[in-house]
Amino acid sequence: MTTIRVRLTLIYSGLFLLTSVVLLVTVNLLLRQALDARLARLPRLEEPPAPTQAGRLPPQPPRPRLPELVDDVIGYQWEVTALTVGILTLVSLLVGWLVAGRILRPIHRITATAQRLSLSTLHERIALTGPKDELKELADTFDAMLDRLERSVAGQRRFIANASHELRTPLAVQRAAIEIGLPEDVGEIRDTLLLHNHRAENLIDALLVLAQAEHGLDDTSPVALDQVVRLVLAEGGSDGVTVTAQAEPFVVDGDPVLLNRLVTNLLDNAVRYNHPGGTVEVTLSRGVLTVRNTGPHVPQERFGELFEPFRRLHTTRGQGAGLGLSIVASIAKAHGANVRASPNPGGGLELVVVFTGCGGAGM
Repeated sequence: MTTIRVRLTLIYSGLFLLTSVVLLVTVNLLLRQALDARLARLPRLEEPPAPTQAGRLPPQPPRPRLPELVDDVIGYQWEVTALTVGILTLVSLLVGWLVAGRILRPIHRITATAQRLSLSTLHERIALTGPKDELKELADTFDAMLDRLERSVAGQRRFIANASHELRTPLAVQRAAIEIGLPEDVGEIRDTLLLHNHRAENLIDALLVLAQAEHGLDDTSPVALDQVVRLVLAEGGSDGVTVTAQAEPFVVDGDPVLLNRLVTNLLDNAVRYNHPGGTVEVTLSRGVLTVRNTGPHVPQERFGELFEPFRRLHTTRGQGAGLGLSIVASIAKAHGANVRASPNPGGGLELVVVFTGCGGAGM
């Protein structure tokens, strides 16, 4: 695929070459016609030399006839024309390339800024300087769009912070009222209310984490991912599933809370979508986090739904909110990582998170 710069260079050079060829060919043809016309009107000025005493003409040096001289001049002119056109072609290609690059420089600046922008760098602007032309108008329009987007993201973040407080507080009060206000003899009703309260709290927490991950990272710091994996394994429950782990030192520039939630959700998903006595293998090697589990077979047509919110597999051990893997995908994206899933032979999943360009060797 040719770039715009190449196309502009070819257009400039093609137009320049076409006009040069037309000009030079026209000049040569007109020169030939003019010479032929002048020769036709030229009088014979030369007189024959006088004969010698022996009656013979003296030897004369050979002179080219005028028509042949015209042909020689025109032939030389065509050779010079071909050489000139070749040199001008090379010069036009070089000049066209430089001119096209200078014209497209603001476009490259706009593209670089757009590629560099994320939700955490919306404060950056192109701020293109120069004459008030179409490119300046395009850059200013892009900056105005970034202003509107930054205000929108700031409003959403304020909404998330307010929603976090407004939703958690009533649930906390509700939980305290259930635990304190209901007597122990109504244990079944009490336990059911507490269970639903706990699920509501978990759902709200998951939604807030998902919203935070999708809005990007405000502040980052070096995080030892191997230590996060060990901490999650030490705090998590296996629920009758054998969990093995092997983690090499690896440091990620990111949010420690979100990375902890990523590993936690992966482990919870591997345990929940398993069978009694199953296994879970967690490995971290060279920035690749892999969680592999046994469990039920996952249909191929369901793989597209794994990372979508509120999607659950049919066979589960416990009821989740259906946000676990969607949160994993959002956190991975916020950290510049890629996540993928593949089936295991005999059942279960292999979930892989590849951290590219944001990590290094362990500390």
